Amino acid sequence: MFWDTDRATFDPEKNKKWLINRVMQYGLFNDWLVIYNYYGLDEIVEIAVTIKSLDKKAASFLSCVSDTPRNKFLCFNTKQSATKHWDF
Repeated sequence: MFWDTDRATFDPEKNKKWLINRVMQYGLFNDWLVIYNYYGLDEIVEIAVTIKSLDKKAASFLSCVSDTPRNKFLCFNTKQSATKHWDF
């Protein structure tokens, strides 16, 4: 998950939005448990609702475990400006 990060200069407090997004997009359940224990559910959800590019499955998971309505997540309310290519 951290192929493009210099671990020596990484600060989990300054980069929490990036870290939560990366774990929610690419992490395993054990990675989720690490950020859950570090940040807590309320802080994770508070940050996740502001991430427009969050995967909808990840947002649905957070919505279920936190009882946060799905319409609060920007990834459900923001439309992509460029349409996706069709699969033929």
